[in-house]
Amino acid sequence: MSMSNDKSVTLSQFDEWLEDGSDFAAVAMRQFLVPVEGKDAVIFPPTYPIDDNKAGYNIDRFSDGTNVCQIDSVGSQANRMEPIFKRKAYRVLVPQVFVTADDQEIALLDAGHRAADAIVRFSTLGPEIHQAYLAYREQGDAEPLARIAPTSIVFGSWDSRATQVKLPRIVRSVIRAYNVEELTRSAQYSTIAGQILTDGDAETKTEGSEAELGLAHVPAVKTHGGVRLRPDSGEIRRDGIVNLAGLRSLAAPSEAETTAVRRYILGLALISLTAPMEPNLREGCELVGDLDSESSWSLVSHDGTRVDVPISHEQATSFAKAASGAFNVPSDQIRGEFDREVARWVMALEKPARKKLLSDGPVTRKALFEAGAPEKFYQKLKAGDLKERCQGLGLPTEGKKDELVKRLVEAANA
Repeated sequence: MSMSNDKSVTLSQFDEWLEDGSDFAAVAMRQFLVPVEGKDAVIFPPTYPIDDNKAGYNIDRFSDGTNVCQIDSVGSQANRMEPIFKRKAYRVLVPQVFVTADDQEIALLDAGHRAADAIVRFSTLGPEIHQAYLAYREQGDAEPLARIAPTSIVFGSWDSRATQVKLPRIVRSVIRAYNVEELTRSAQYSTIAGQILTDGDAETKTEGSEAELGLAHVPAVKTHGGVRLRPDSGEIRRDGIVNLAGLRSLAAPSEAETTAVRRYILGLALISLTAPMEPNLREGCELVGDLDSESSWSLVSHDGTRVDVPISHEQATSFAKAASGAFNVPSDQIRGEFDREVARWVMALEKPARKKLLSDGPVTRKALFEAGAPEKFYQKLKAGDLKERCQGLGLPTEGKKDELVKRLVEAANA
C-alpha cells in the first residue's frame, strides 16, 4: 500500500494492515540525524556506570573496527514521545487523565509505568484500570484500556504488581550513532571559599571532606568528553517501527469494535513516529534531521519484502483524528485522587498477603478492610502518633494503644 503524494486519508485506508491474517509484519522508519552544530560536531551520549562504577558511554565495538554507540534508548524514546499527546495539537486524540495528590497534579502521560504506575493503582482510578487490564487478560479485550490509557498500549506497559498483564510496545524507536570516535575532557574546579578559609592555601584533591564541600581545588582529568562521527563512515540514525503483528493482537467484543481499536492505536502510533521531535536530548546532544540523507518508510511483509510507504506527519494526523473521532475519545478530562491511606495500608501487610491483595484486586478500601490492613498499619504506629491522628480527626485521645487503634479503624471505615 502506498500513501502516494496525496494528503487525503480515509478511515479504512490502512485496514489491509490491520486485518487478521495480514501478511504485513511492521512499518519501519529510518531517519538520519546530525548535531545542530554540524555533522563533525562532538555530541554527548548518555552515561552509565560502565567501569568500576565510573561513568562511561554504551559503545559496542566489533572485530572489523566498527562500533555502535547508544544515543537514546528505546525506553528513553518512548518517554519522549508519549508527552507529545499533552501538546495542544494532539491532546484531543487521547483521554487527558490526571491524578491529584494534595496540591500536585500528575498527568497519566507523565507516569513512569503508565497505567500500571502506583500513582494510578492507589488512586480512585485504580479499580477502573485494574478491570481494564483484567479484560485484556481474560477476554483479550483491549478496548477498556484503550478508552482510558491508550498510550499504555502504544508504548507498552507491564502490570507486574497486580494482573501480570504485559503489553508489548506497538511503537519502538531508538537512536544510535555508528562508527564514532570517543573523546576525553579535563576540567578544574577552583574554590574561592577554600582559598578564604585557608588564607590562600587551598589544597588540590579529589576526595575528602574539603572536596565534597567545595572547599578544595578539584581536578577532573581525562573524563568522558563526548563522541564524534568518523568522517568517512559515521552516521546517526533513528530507527523506529510500528509493530503491525502486535497491533493485530488487539481485539474487542465485536469485529467492528476490534477494527475501531486497531485503527485508533495505529493512528496514535503514526503520530508518535512522525511528530516533530524535540532536538535537545540532553546537555551537549541536540540532534536535527539530516537534509543530505532522506528518511525512509517501508511496509515490511512476513517474507521480508519491503515496499516504500512515505507517510507524512500531515497524513498521520489526518488519519489519527479520523480514527479517534470514530472511537469516540472523551473530550472531558478524567480525574482521580491519590489515596495516601490506601497506599500506607497496603504496605502494612506482610508480603504474601500484599501480593494476594494486588493480584486479586482491585485495591479498594473495602478489600483492605477485609484483609485487616488498616488495623495492621495503626498497630505499627507509636502511641504518640496514634494520639496525633485521633486529634487531627477530632477523636478522643485518651486510652491504651489498642483503644486508639480501634478508634482510628472505626473512623476510617465510617
